[in-house]
Amino acid sequence: MYDGGVPIILQKPEYRLNVMPNVLILRASGTSGDAETAFAFEQAGAKSVTVLHLNRILESPKILESAQILCIPGGFSFGDDIAAGRIFATKIRHHAAFRVFKEAGKLILGIGNGFQVLLKSGLLCDDVTLTWNVSGTFATRWVNLRTVSEKCVFLRGIESMELPIANGEGRFVARNDAVLQSLDDAGQLVLRDADGGVAGVCDATGRVFGLMPHPQRYRDGVQHPRWTRRESQGTTGLAIFRNAVAHFE
Repeated sequence: MYDGGVPIILQKPEYRLNVMPNVLILRASGTSGDAETAFAFEQAGAKSVTVLHLNRILESPKILESAQILCIPGGFSFGDDIAAGRIFATKIRHHAAFRVFKEAGKLILGIGNGFQVLLKSGLLCDDVTLTWNVSGTFATRWVNLRTVSEKCVFLRGIESMELPIANGEGRFVARNDAVLQSLDDAGQLVLRDADGGVAGVCDATGRVFGLMPHPQRYRDGVQHPRWTRRESQGTTGLAIFRNAVAHFE
């Protein structure tokens, strides 16, 4: 995690040190999900987890070379000025290091605000974005989700799950119906909610994934609001992080 802007590397016990991967989590002013996301990757068995401010990467792009998984967590980066994730996305859009990271076959995960960043930076897919919820208000609740495609590395073996959402700009829209149909035909609209809305999208390789729900907030059954009624059975959000780590084992 981090302490006053100085990165702290969380390492597993020595007998795990030969297990990949190294995870790099990027934060910025307004990011709030970095610590809990780092903990989720640590629980999932990552070799090391480092949280850094975005400016560190912009100053020293070679830092990316030591990581196998890049994650942009949730929150309100740069106060959601202009639009959610827009400033963060603009800062990384034209930096070749992020494209090189993606083309090297590594994994990229964007959660909540991180999903908004991935779309608006062009790292995930083009001609789509996330805009205001239909209600026009901030939404916070648990939602039922189902995996509708086998393309995404992060969702392998996961058929359904229930995760919390917390967003104001979580509605997935495309430039036109043709773009939306093309993504659907390619199996990239991988995660949908109970109403059929798009909750998660991957790129054409299945290695870059963004989702609006927050899997890091449901790592254990007791975090479910109805766990005492034994209604928290099934896949938790930790499975997403385990799939990412297992990809490199």
